[in-house]
Amino acid sequence: MPAHGRRPVVWLGDGVLRLGALDVPPGRLVVMAIVNRTPDSFYDRGATYELAAAVERVDRVVAEGADMVDVGGVKAAPGEDVDAAEEIRRTVDLVAAIHAAHPTLPISIDTWRAEVAREALAAGADVVNDAWGGVDPELAAVAAEAGAGIVCTHAGGLPPRTRPHRMTYDDVVADVVARTTALAEAAVAAGVHRERVLVDPGHDFGKNTRHSLEATRRLDELVATGWPVLVALSNKDFVGETLDVPLEERLTGTLAATAVSAWLGATVFRAHDVAATRQTLDMVAAIRGDRAPLRTTRGLA
Repeated sequence: MPAHGRRPVVWLGDGVLRLGALDVPPGRLVVMAIVNRTPDSFYDRGATYELAAAVERVDRVVAEGADMVDVGGVKAAPGEDVDAAEEIRRTVDLVAAIHAAHPTLPISIDTWRAEVAREALAAGADVVNDAWGGVDPELAAVAAEAGAGIVCTHAGGLPPRTRPHRMTYDDVVADVVARTTALAEAAVAAGVHRERVLVDPGHDFGKNTRHSLEATRRLDELVATGWPVLVALSNKDFVGETLDVPLEERLTGTLAATAVSAWLGATVFRAHDVAATRQTLDMVAAIRGDRAPLRTTRGLA
């Protein structure tokens, strides 16, 4: 282990994560900006539901340092039923608009449904972000057919849009590792290229706050599997409960969890607050020696 106590990240395959046209070597930290085209998003309450507003947000987050964007049409929490046709209506034209405006920007589609993923990938998406742990057995095959990537997430076996209730694990991190790596291997067996597969511990999904804190504290165990790790920490309930703060006051806690996760080896960070996340990750990368400071005149001028 290096003197500074951080394990080097070693990925399976050829050592490069591929997100659409973006090649990500070990050491690079990727900001995935959230663009919710939902009228009832827990975070922005529908601020980007209209197509023009969603496209404007994409332009803004790219300027703030986003490396890719994640498009979603259904909020994760329980609420009004959204069928596949409505989810397609909300997401596919946005994916097409983003692809037209930013042809090389990687786009992920946040869906658990194969039929939605198929339409979004045809419109220009590059990655399927499956936050519900492979409940649709056709999803990986759809990603494979399109030459796309996939995010394999731990959701504790819950069906989509289900809140956890008294979930128990003998060892939550062992369960995270076992489920996500099994999903990743199944995706590869279905034809997804290994260098396009990521795993996500699924903070808050199928977990209480103590579970999510432990998954963060022991994130290096998931990193050690060799699969690139994505974390979706932004403004989650585990942050709010840990600090006893409302939604609008969770940025500081989110950035603390982001810094810890980056230090422990996570690679992709799904975020609402792009500029703050970008600065946090750049600082972590500089501390660990993966990024040079942009200016070093102190003590020299």
